[in-house]
Amino acid sequence: MRSPSHTAIGTWSGGRYLHFGAAIDEERLQALLTPGDGLDTLLTADAYGAGEADRVLGRALRETDRDAVCVIGAIGHDFYEGEREGAKGYPRFTDSRLRGPDGYADYVRMATEGSLERLGIEAFDLLLLHNPDRTGYTSEGVWEAMRAVRDEGLAGSLGVAPGPANGFTLDIIDCLERFGALIDWAMVILNPLEPWPAELCLAAAREHGIEVMTRVVDYGGLFWDDVRPGHEFAPRDHRTFRPDGWVQAGHEKLERMRPFAERHGLTMLQLAAQWCLAHDPVACVVPTLIQEIGEHARPIEDKRAELLATPRDVVLDDDEVAKIRAIGDNTGSMSLKGADPQHEGEPRPDRWPLTPDLAAVARRWGIEPDRDLRHLTRV
Repeated sequence: MRSPSHTAIGTWSGGRYLHFGAAIDEERLQALLTPGDGLDTLLTADAYGAGEADRVLGRALRETDRDAVCVIGAIGHDFYEGEREGAKGYPRFTDSRLRGPDGYADYVRMATEGSLERLGIEAFDLLLLHNPDRTGYTSEGVWEAMRAVRDEGLAGSLGVAPGPANGFTLDIIDCLERFGALIDWAMVILNPLEPWPAELCLAAAREHGIEVMTRVVDYGGLFWDDVRPGHEFAPRDHRTFRPDGWVQAGHEKLERMRPFAERHGLTMLQLAAQWCLAHDPVACVVPTLIQEIGEHARPIEDKRAELLATPRDVVLDDDEVAKIRAIGDNTGSMSLKGADPQHEGEPRPDRWPLTPDLAAVARRWGIEPDRDLRHLTRV
């Protein structure tokens, strides 16, 4: 089994299965995902296109030596029996409307085998629990099911991939405390314009020997350097849900970071990747490759080449990392998903109250929820 390399590409790129920029056609996406030119780590999730992303990646891998690539899968959303709930997507397989704990093991095995069959491979190098709800973070039954597929040889290692939005801070740490002996990797949102809140999880990951991969490294495309004030987004583009003015504000900070990139001969995307990799235990970066709309938009293939040219060895020193973080500081800039001290009412699939056990997790790691996890009014 192979471990992920320092750069990777996911099947969510190219806008075909998640709405970012122009949706490229299947042939072009397949070429984007085909290993080579430094690309040897690829991620997919079975819920993307209800299995179609798996099939595209499978075709991309068809002529590749399996031992030469790291293939990462993700399961968690039940598109087999669940009904899609608009923009929320498919429910998690742990949804009590679908099954109880006695059905978790059968589902995890079925979903893993189904994804592997679509990919045309026998095992994942790494299998992630995708976008878990509160049950997914805490259930022994879920993680025993994940252990079983690993022990049966269907995955070389296991991980957790919170999402789809920012947050789940205490839930990730709690999950690592409970099941760290089973978990090898965690995926979080981290980039120089969004150091918070994922940075709060890194000490726990390091303590438990968990390696981290970071997504949204590009911060909605800004670090690709082709999204600027006045940028036109495609209809239904997910980025239109960001707060008004996010491009202008982000671009101004980007320009303040540019001298650090120029000093080391890096592009802005490579600077963002290097900044993430400078944080122990981050070992892999997975930005979203976006084909922006418009006749003169930069080809997505250029972005692929730029990512794969990112130096493996970190060139930023500690002082530069700290200065970049200070420029991009986003503490308190949004309401977080998962356990939230400001949540009121009944728990939801992606947001729930701060429970006593999670408050205890916070104390163990020096996190003060009312100080460190609150959405603040910012200008």
